[in-house]
Amino acid sequence: MKIFYFTATGNSLYVAKRFGGELYSIPKVLNTNELSYEDEKIGIIFPCYGFAAPGIVREFMEKVTLKSPYIFAILTYGNTIANGVGWFTEYAKKNNITIHYANSLLMIDNYLPVFDIEQQKLKQKNIEENLNRLLIDVSENKKYIHKGSLLDSFMTNGLQGLLKIIPNFNSVENFSINDKCTSCGTCVKVCPRNNLSINKELKNSKPTYGDTCEYCLACINLCPQKAIKLKKEKNPDARFKNENITLKEIIDSNS
Repeated sequence: MKIFYFTATGNSLYVAKRFGGELYSIPKVLNTNELSYEDEKIGIIFPCYGFAAPGIVREFMEKVTLKSPYIFAILTYGNTIANGVGWFTEYAKKNNITIHYANSLLMIDNYLPVFDIEQQKLKQKNIEENLNRLLIDVSENKKYIHKGSLLDSFMTNGLQGLLKIIPNFNSVENFSINDKCTSCGTCVKVCPRNNLSINKELKNSKPTYGDTCEYCLACINLCPQKAIKLKKEKNPDARFKNENITLKEIIDSNS
């Protein structure tokens, strides 16, 4: 079994590890020329962004060739998934990939502009119980697509349409780096888009951003000094990394 995953702060990597098999980081796959894969079972695991799939996952689906009698997808999310699962199965179909099982898993929401991580941690989300159900479904080759209601579809399509006409809604212009920055380079290493750089020739040089930001917020959540801030945050002192995943694992996935 091959598992393709995208992770920013560890949630989806944790889920991918629980499924087992051979793990493939989507950002790393996109940086290679090997874009054709075949196995008896293939999984795709990633966080839901904007009630749909992150840009990097869409790019992966557009470029990759997957051959398997059973392909499954798990979308992690933290609050509302709307019709994210149904949207993704249709997107996959448009790119000649048939999803046989697609479901979602409620986890900690790390979208800092809207959610307070400390409050998220206090909520009972039954992560392990729900994850075990997904593991059983896939082990039994269950065929199922979790599709939302008409209202869910409206929410997904509406937000995706809004994001197209407001391109700077999620932008690095919302980021700032304060004097707590030690130029350690963690933000550079965890970025899945190689969108940050540090000029090592300049003393105390702060990271600079490019124009390919995925807005995964890994750079902010994983900064050891909490030196990177957003203009608007629910709790500027709260940050998140899945407790079961190490910083090194996230760096290895995205660097």
